[in-house]
Amino acid sequence: MLKTIITSPMTLSCFLICVLSAFVLGILSALVFSSGNRYTSSWKISIALLPAVVTVVIIMVNGNLGAGVAVAGTFALTRFRSQPGSAKELTGLFFAVALGLICGMGYIGLALLFFVLMSSVVLLLTHLHFGEADSSIRMLKITIPENLDYDEIFNDLFGAYTKMHQLIRVKTTNMGTMYELTYEVILKNPDSSKKFIDELRCRNGNLTIIFGREKDTGSM
Repeated sequence: MLKTIITSPMTLSCFLICVLSAFVLGILSALVFSSGNRYTSSWKISIALLPAVVTVVIIMVNGNLGAGVAVAGTFALTRFRSQPGSAKELTGLFFAVALGLICGMGYIGLALLFFVLMSSVVLLLTHLHFGEADSSIRMLKITIPENLDYDEIFNDLFGAYTKMHQLIRVKTTNMGTMYELTYEVILKNPDSSKKFIDELRCRNGNLTIIFGREKDTGSM
């Protein structure tokens, strides 16, 4: 399992085995990391193809691991230079690169073992909802004029409609003439959200209110 299949000089059969193995493992990796989450088809295709691309890069630099990592890493991170990804997306990206590196060095058995171990852990943690926030917590963003005292103005409404509320961020907006308040709240009755929002609108002058779940991006 720890023996490389790469020969010198490289044969066509070795090349095809390495690339096809990386391609299959890439497709399986895309399926594993997208389980339980919604991702775009372009992200899934990228993860599926990335191990094969990295494998070819490693083979073409004649097993020079340092040069291969530098080139493959540059390609792999290109997508995230303009569009930040979630923590899980980044993990899937580096996982795909690692599979490509191992296949490119000819250790197909080791790549398979690494895939099985990593995939098992990912699926287990996904099934257990490891690290996920309480599903009852909602994000509430309220825009108010700068002349309102946000410390006290909504206290009676929070007391009537929520089991828990916490102000987590205050942000100035509209050239400093307004505040955007961000709260974490748990409603006493989930069906009362419309009435809750309607009463908040009466207090903030019918300015913008956003209420719902915030996507888990690994940071606030």
